[in-house]
Amino acid sequence: MSNRKFILNADDFGMSKAHNRAVLEGYHKGFLTSASLCANGKAFNAAVNEIIPECPNLGTGVHLNIIEGRALTKAPLLTNKRGKFNNGFLNILLKSKNPEFLNQVEFEFRTQIETIKNYTKIDHIDSHVHTHAIPELFKITAKLAKEYDIPFIRTQCEEMYFVPCFKKHLNFKYPPNICKIILLNCFTNINKKIAKEYGLKTNDYLIGVGYTGLMDSLTVEYGLKAIENGTIVEALIHPCLYAASNNNQHYNEFLITQDKSLKDKINRLGFEITNYKKEYAEK
Repeated sequence: MSNRKFILNADDFGMSKAHNRAVLEGYHKGFLTSASLCANGKAFNAAVNEIIPECPNLGTGVHLNIIEGRALTKAPLLTNKRGKFNNGFLNILLKSKNPEFLNQVEFEFRTQIETIKNYTKIDHIDSHVHTHAIPELFKITAKLAKEYDIPFIRTQCEEMYFVPCFKKHLNFKYPPNICKIILLNCFTNINKKIAKEYGLKTNDYLIGVGYTGLMDSLTVEYGLKAIENGTIVEALIHPCLYAASNNNQHYNEFLITQDKSLKDKINRLGFEITNYKKEYAEK
């Protein structure tokens, strides 16, 4: 048994039935081990009633979401008059010192966690567009994780690495992603101390920030090759199976879960494929 662990996690579980299908097939036909569930997703009920019962060993997390869709609570500082979230990451960062804003965030986070906890055991917490990485929001997330006995919380330390594919860099997505790595790595230095104060566990490294919107098997492989140390490495993907077309980024990320060659390379690099559920059970 290796002391180096690799977790392939599907974010946005419950957002749509197409996301749910990707989790189901990624689990049964591939090596997807973990998924993060959106409590306010349009296909949440289908996820908890149809998918999770069919995937008994799938690790399940809370994908806290204050970016997209409808709030589960009354939160006027987070939403428009129709109750839909209307703040981007930067706005949330700028508002993160406002006590009333933070109170509304905590109530919404708490409600999302409790909604999922009613249906399944939760083993980790992360968030849509990494909003919980903002240190003031991370404190709230850590507090709730401790209160609800959720052992793991995602942090976003990512090594800078280069995939030998020019089209992944000569586009409008890659440069902003590098800025995100720098910011999130700074936040991680703060957040790991907060997690330790609350007695929570975190991943050591994350793969999926630098190549957000560009992820495929190659980015996972080279991301792992760049990591010399570290016990738990998580790769985040957004797999989705749209009926209309196979030519989309979400489908490319689904294909990661099916790539047997990548699975073999992960093992040869010395990583054991696991999930937070299993890691917590073995402690």
